[in-house]
Amino acid sequence: MLYLIGLGLTDETDVTVKGLELIKKVERVYLEAYTSILLVDTAKLEAYYGRPIIVADREMVESASDDILAGADSSDVAFLVVGDPFGATTHTDLILRARELQIPVQCVHNASILSAIGATGLQLYNFGQTVSMVFFTDTWKPSSFYDRLKENQQIGLHSLLLLDIKVKEQSLANLARGRKIYEPPRFMTVAQCASQMLETEEERGEGVCVPQSLAVGVARVGARDQKMAAGTLKQLSGMDLGAPLHSLVLLGKRTHYLERDFIREIAVEQDVFDTVWSERYEGKQ
Repeated sequence: MLYLIGLGLTDETDVTVKGLELIKKVERVYLEAYTSILLVDTAKLEAYYGRPIIVADREMVESASDDILAGADSSDVAFLVVGDPFGATTHTDLILRARELQIPVQCVHNASILSAIGATGLQLYNFGQTVSMVFFTDTWKPSSFYDRLKENQQIGLHSLLLLDIKVKEQSLANLARGRKIYEPPRFMTVAQCASQMLETEEERGEGVCVPQSLAVGVARVGARDQKMAAGTLKQLSGMDLGAPLHSLVLLGKRTHYLERDFIREIAVEQDVFDTVWSERYEGKQ
């Protein structure tokens, strides 16, 4: 059996009882370590689970899935995923490969940012398409996210933006020369995301994410030191919410007054929030 086991959002204790029991009994344990991270290192997971863990980077998962599945037709293998296995990133490719090899697959679900973002007080029913924000470079500034935000905006829905992480990435020079030299890990912040949204708005000019647009920035959702801040994109572009992981929600015009009251409590400046709400959101559903 191949088990896909969700680990939740923060630390080693977020694993479910069912997931932990399986981790303790399988023959091999892999940790998917490139689409997201927990807030603790692998050594802490190993100590809590009582098992050695094989870290599976992008190259292994995408190019060496046979190594992960080797023997899973006659023994049990666990593939651990931060959040939920079918949450922000699905691993359908690995499942399809297992099916080809006639290896049974079982999933153990857990909390995902897609559900935990409800901690902001914004109603999950009022969210539209989730989009990803990647790091811009001097020569590459993709704006496809803007089109998804625009579609959500047209029907008044919130937009959850999942922010880029760079783990075990090679520079273009090292990649071209085939050198296995990796860049230091990077994790996009709410401030960087808001800045890139404003930069794209300047280029596109369609009023999707203007400086006065209200948004909620979140960091380390589910952890004891989670942090949230509501404000305009201009305000959030200067906010420091601390350590990763960060996400951002762009408010839709259909925001309910209960949602407004909830996020107003975490506003950077409540008077600014009230003014922008009155001018741009109240009665605009």
